[in-house]
Amino acid sequence: MADLSSTTVFITGATAGFGAAAARRFSADGAKVIITGRRKDRLDALKNELSSPVHAIELDVRDRGAVEAAIAGLPNEFASIDVLLNNAGLALGLGPAYEVAMEDWEQMIDTNIRGLLYCTRAILPGMVERNRGHVINLGSVAGTYPYPGGNVYGGTKAFVHQFSLNLRADLLGKNVRVTSVEPGMAETEFSEVRFKGDKGKAAGVYADMQPMTADDIANVIHFVATCPPHLNVNTIELMPTQQAFAAFAVNRG
Repeated sequence: MADLSSTTVFITGATAGFGAAAARRFSADGAKVIITGRRKDRLDALKNELSSPVHAIELDVRDRGAVEAAIAGLPNEFASIDVLLNNAGLALGLGPAYEVAMEDWEQMIDTNIRGLLYCTRAILPGMVERNRGHVINLGSVAGTYPYPGGNVYGGTKAFVHQFSLNLRADLLGKNVRVTSVEPGMAETEFSEVRFKGDKGKAAGVYADMQPMTADDIANVIHFVATCPPHLNVNTIELMPTQQAFAAFAVNRG
């Protein structure tokens, strides 16, 4: 177990899935953890569960003013953020681009792109000033491999991938690391959110195969964050063994 007692980790979307699992993983090593999310009851429950110092913030990352106020208002003992985990994100629907609701597209863009940008822009200057830090962005294999219905969700995750690489270019000469963690199928609330609460559809996504778990992804996040300071993992892509790249589609009709 690493000793992270002098490390402060800021996690968005900590009320479920990868974010909650990452909070538990870092807390187990003694890190100070800032957990954020929209569901206060879950934040409170997680805060009570964790063993290390925790600061909980009810926060919607889509609200730029709220993000900036939350960062500016951090207690002194949590103000020097060492690791930013931009985890908050979602997919909505699997319909073709000519049928989907524009509101779903907007929500994905606002959360997966704007929210990530707001948090990064608010926290990154402090990392640069202290000459240490690590920005870890949650991407997806959907940003690399297209599939029907992945239109805007995949587009947002392609942005996360390229933005992460461009951050690396901007930070050359600074001791601030950037990693894009890009998972494939992992069983969390992701599919339930995508299908707007339809548990049957969500369960069908993972039927007859063994998906990754939130803990699997949290362990990978922990790994890249605890690599030696001179080592930067640019991008790490992972899938369950029973998932691979889709074959080319051909319409023969």
